[in-house]
Amino acid sequence: MSVVGIDFGAQSTKIGVARNKGIDIITNEVSNRQTPSLVGFNARSRAIGESAKTQETSNLKNTVGGLKRLIGRSFGDPDLQVEQEYSTAPICDVNGQAGVEVNYLGKKEKFTAIQLVAMYLQKIKDITSKELRLPVSDVTLSVPAWFTDVQRRAMIDAGDIAGLNVLRLINDTTATALGYGITKLDLPGPEEKPRRVMFVDIGYSDYTASIVEFRKGELNVKSTAYDRHFGGRNFDKALTEHFADEFKEKFKVDIRTHPKAWARTLAAAEKLKKVLSANPQAPLSIESLMEDVDVRAMVKRDELEDMVRPLLDRITVPVEQALAEAKLKAEDIDHIEMVGGCTRVPAVKEAISKFFGKNLSFTLNQDEAIARGCAFSCATLSPVFRVRDFSVHDIVNYPIDFTWEQSPDIPDEDTSLTVFSRGNVMPSTKILTFYRKQAFDLEARYAKPEQLPGKLNPWIGRFSVKGVKADANNDFMICKLKARLNLHGILNVESGYYVEDMEVEEPVPEEGEKKEGDAMDTDAANGEEQPKKTRKVKKQVRKGDLPIVSGTAGIDQAAKEALTERENAMYMEDKLVAETDEKKNELESSIYELRDKIDGVYSEFASDDEKDKLRAKLTDVEDWLYEEGEDTTKSVYVSKMDEIRFISGPIIQRYREKVEAEREAVRKAEEEAAAKKRADIAAQKKAAEDAKKAEEEKNKPAAAEADAEMKDAPADADAAQGETGEKQ
Repeated sequence: MSVVGIDFGAQSTKIGVARNKGIDIITNEVSNRQTPSLVGFNARSRAIGESAKTQETSNLKNTVGGLKRLIGRSFGDPDLQVEQEYSTAPICDVNGQAGVEVNYLGKKEKFTAIQLVAMYLQKIKDITSKELRLPVSDVTLSVPAWFTDVQRRAMIDAGDIAGLNVLRLINDTTATALGYGITKLDLPGPEEKPRRVMFVDIGYSDYTASIVEFRKGELNVKSTAYDRHFGGRNFDKALTEHFADEFKEKFKVDIRTHPKAWARTLAAAEKLKKVLSANPQAPLSIESLMEDVDVRAMVKRDELEDMVRPLLDRITVPVEQALAEAKLKAEDIDHIEMVGGCTRVPAVKEAISKFFGKNLSFTLNQDEAIARGCAFSCATLSPVFRVRDFSVHDIVNYPIDFTWEQSPDIPDEDTSLTVFSRGNVMPSTKILTFYRKQAFDLEARYAKPEQLPGKLNPWIGRFSVKGVKADANNDFMICKLKARLNLHGILNVESGYYVEDMEVEEPVPEEGEKKEGDAMDTDAANGEEQPKKTRKVKKQVRKGDLPIVSGTAGIDQAAKEALTERENAMYMEDKLVAETDEKKNELESSIYELRDKIDGVYSEFASDDEKDKLRAKLTDVEDWLYEEGEDTTKSVYVSKMDEIRFISGPIIQRYREKVEAEREAVRKAEEEAAAKKRADIAAQKKAAEDAKKAEEEKNKPAAAEADAEMKDAPADADAAQGETGEKQ
C-alpha cells in the first residue's frame, strides 16, 4: 500500500511519497521532479503532463492549463474572463460548468474542468505507480485555502473518476505548516507560549498568508488571507506586454496578432524573470519569432519592478489581513517562512522583510514543501505507516448559515443560524435541534457571498429530513441533526435522529471521594455491599433515526460512473496509441539494424540466397512503412515484424549459437584456469608443509643429543666433587 501526497499546482504538480523512513519527491518519465499541469488533445490521442508541454506551442488551441483555476466554476463566473487571458484553449459552457472546447480524434469535443482534472490525476497516478512499482489508491491532495464547498466536492469527484481515494483535501499552507512542524523536535510544551509562524506562499497564480501556532505534537491555524490574482504569471504577462510594445516599435512585428509568437515570448519572459531574480539585468533573444524576424532585448531588474509596481503595492495586504484576523502584531510573529517559486523575486522578499522588520526564513524547500506536507498528512491517515502523533487544526474560511421554513406551530421561531463561523476549528461537528410535527427541509449557504472567490453561488446544499411526525399527544418530535464540516472542508448533514424527554435513574455521587485503603463503614467492612443511592432525572433519550435526503453540488453517482467509464475508455485508447507507436518504432529500428548487420556480424551465418531474400524483404517493408504504413494498427506492425523475423530468425539463431558456444568455451577455459590455479595453490601449500615437516625431522636427533648431554652433566660434576673429597 502506498502513501502519496500530491501538490496540485496551477503550473506544475509535485508528488511526495513516504518511503525509506522519510518523504521523497519522485520524478516523472523524463526525470523531472515536477510535472506540467497541462492536458493536450490531438487527432490520435491525448497528451498529458510532459508530452502536452512538448507540443504546447504547436497545439495551442488544444492544450489546457490552469486546471485548478477552472474546477468548480460556473461559466458565468467573472473570474473566467481573467483565466481566458492566460488560457490558449477556448473556455466554454458545458451544462453550466466551466469547460473547454478542443479538437480531439478529428472532431470538436467539450470537456468539463472536472474531467480535465481527472485526466491529469490519472497521469499523476501512472507516474507514481511506475516509480513505486505498486498500485496507487490513497492520496492526500492540496487545494488553495480559498476553495469553496463546490470546488472541494469537484476535486473529490475528479479523484474518484481517476480511481483515487482522496483521504484528505488539505489547504496549501496547512500542508506546508505540517511539513514544517512534524520534523521539529524543539517545539514548546502545552503550557508554554506557542511558536507563531507566518507562512507566505506565493506561487504561479495566487498568494496565501497563514499564521500558525505550534506546540509539541500539534498545530493550530489562527488565520489565513489570500490574493487570488497575484503570482508568477502576472510577472510573466507584464514582461510579455512590455516586449510586445518594444518589438512592434523596434522590429515592426506585432506578437499580439500571432498566438504562437505570443506563447514563445511568454515562455522566454518566464526564463528571463528567473534570471533577473539572481542578476541585475538579463538579455532576451528569440530567433525567427514571426515573419522570419529575429528579436533581441535587454531588461534590468529595476525595469521589471516598475512594470509590476501595481502588483508590488498589494504585496503586504494579505499579511496585514492575516495579522488583523488573528488579532496579532508583526512583532508577535516568531518566524516568517517563505515558500512558492515567486518568493525568489528580490522585490517580494524585500517588501515582506521590511514589513516585519526581521530576516525571512527559507528553511523549507520552496517548490516541494506542500508536496512533503501532503505526504506526511497521508501517512498520518494511513494504517500502514507509523508517524509521530501530530494534530492538525485548520479553520473555516467562510461562515456558513443554515436556513429553514418557519414551523406553523412556532410563530416566533428563528429561521436561520450561523452554524460555522469564520475561524471555527475544522473538522467540526455541530448538533442542531428542531421541534417539528412533520417532515421539513433546511438549506446551507455561505453567509457572506461577497467574500467568495469570483461570483460563486453561495448555495451549498439542501437537506430534507423525513420520518418526522407528532406523537400520540400531538406534541412536537425533538429532532437532532448532526452537521459536520469534515477533513476536506466539505459540509454535510451526516445523520438525524429523534429523542424523547424521559425520567431515568442515575446514581447520586456521594460526598467526598473514598480512597482505596480508607476505613469503610462496618457493614462494608464485613463484606455486605450497601445499596447505592439513585435519583430520577429528566434526560433526552435517543429513540430512533431520521432519514435525510441530501442535495449538494457534487456529481450524482450515475453521472460519475458514466464519466469514469469515459475516462477509462480514453485511457485505453491512449495506451493503444502509445503501444502502436512503440511497435512502429521497433519495426523501423529493426529494418536499419538488420540491414547493417547482414553485411557485418551476421554475414558468415547466412548464405547469399538468404542475404538477398532478407534485403528484399527489408526494402519492401521499408517502402510500405513510409507509404501505406504511416498510420495503421498495432497488429499490422506486429505482423510485418513477424515477416522479417521469419527470414532473419534462422540467421540470428546461428549467430547466437556461435556466440553462446564461444561464451561456453570462454567459461570452460576460465573454469579450467581457475581449477589449475587452485591446484597450483594447493600444491604449493602441500610442498611448504612437507618442507616444514622435513625440517622438523632433521632437527629432532640434534635436539635429542643436546638433551642427553644436559642430563649427564650434573652426574659428572658430582663424581668429580666426590673424588676431590676422597683425596683430601
